[in-house]
Amino acid sequence: MYSSASFINSIGTAVPTHQIPQTQIARFMAEALGMDERDQRRLSALYRQTRIDQRHSVLPDYARSRGEYTFYPNTEGLEPFPTVGQRMKIYREEAVPLAIRAIEDCLATYLTPDGHGFDRQRITHIVTVSCTGLYAPGPDIEIIEALGLPGTTQRLAINFMGCYGAFNGIKAADAIVRSQPDAVVLVVCVELCTLHFQKKTDLDNLLSNALFADGAAAVLIESKPRADRSMRLRSFFCDLLPSGKADMAWHITDYGFEMTLTSEVPSVIQQGIGQMLSRLLETSGLTIGDIGSYAMHPGGRRILEVIEGQLGLDNADNRYAYEVLRKFGNMSSATVLFVLKAIWADMEQAAPTDKQTFNILSCAFGPGLTLESMILEATFCGETQVVDEHQKMQAVSVV
Repeated sequence: MYSSASFINSIGTAVPTHQIPQTQIARFMAEALGMDERDQRRLSALYRQTRIDQRHSVLPDYARSRGEYTFYPNTEGLEPFPTVGQRMKIYREEAVPLAIRAIEDCLATYLTPDGHGFDRQRITHIVTVSCTGLYAPGPDIEIIEALGLPGTTQRLAINFMGCYGAFNGIKAADAIVRSQPDAVVLVVCVELCTLHFQKKTDLDNLLSNALFADGAAAVLIESKPRADRSMRLRSFFCDLLPSGKADMAWHITDYGFEMTLTSEVPSVIQQGIGQMLSRLLETSGLTIGDIGSYAMHPGGRRILEVIEGQLGLDNADNRYAYEVLRKFGNMSSATVLFVLKAIWADMEQAAPTDKQTFNILSCAFGPGLTLESMILEATFCGETQVVDEHQKMQAVSVV
């Protein structure tokens, strides 16, 4: 027996406790990189242009001055610079607790029609997504233990795919649920990007240091929708732009994971985004006029502006992505799920006028240069309708 559909039925998010203003992070970077007054002014201008107000990190150092660091050496030049091993130690300590907070947020908002909370023992599969840390036995096993799930819970780890990793986690969950209608899949993205600060002054590294942050997100995917709201996974489309292969990359070096993110990325995306989304819409039997809301991965301000230019959108269409970028920065794979959660919490406003079902177009980008996209069909009902659904369920149970 196969299911004809799969649904996102809950979304949860979490960020570390260290919330650091973008201006304060810029001061840390200027001090760490030994910048003179002129370069500090240029760096401050770059940070202002990001449209990020604050970011979160598992490391408190970015809010401190030399002499107060707990992870980086309190020396000029931060020498000896932290190794991969030192960074992965922090990842092992911090990733799963942050992921669990996102999972708890996800499950806490899921109420059954009779008003009961979600029974986590229903979870049959765990899919973990991360590109900022690796170890085994890994987060998937630790999450199962923390949630008190049986050892028979099936696991899948999706690693090192960058900002589009959540799409592959969701596609895997979609395939599982369609082939096993009784499956309940929890997809968990956790990224600690700030562990991988690189002490380099070239523009690409300065840009990476200005954007990335830490965060986690979780989505619950099932074969049937919730009574009050859900997002049906309607279609997916992926494409590669080899011309941008060298412009976005992610390599493990002796001193952390090193991101290559050149200023050419928006131009490469501009060349391919229109064709990719046209093919996605064609696959779905839709036109751009059928899209009611947008959940774009806010990889950076310029990327969002390029998407708007290619699709004929404005800032208001991308308002959820801009708000996530402003509050949290780029949290790699978890970021697009923050955008979807913002739409989830605001469905009545996100939906076109007088509609309770609408399509969401979502996409993200990563090494390759990879373009991932999907269309979701969001459905919600008002408070009166939810009450009616609950009454129907109670009547059925009485009978």
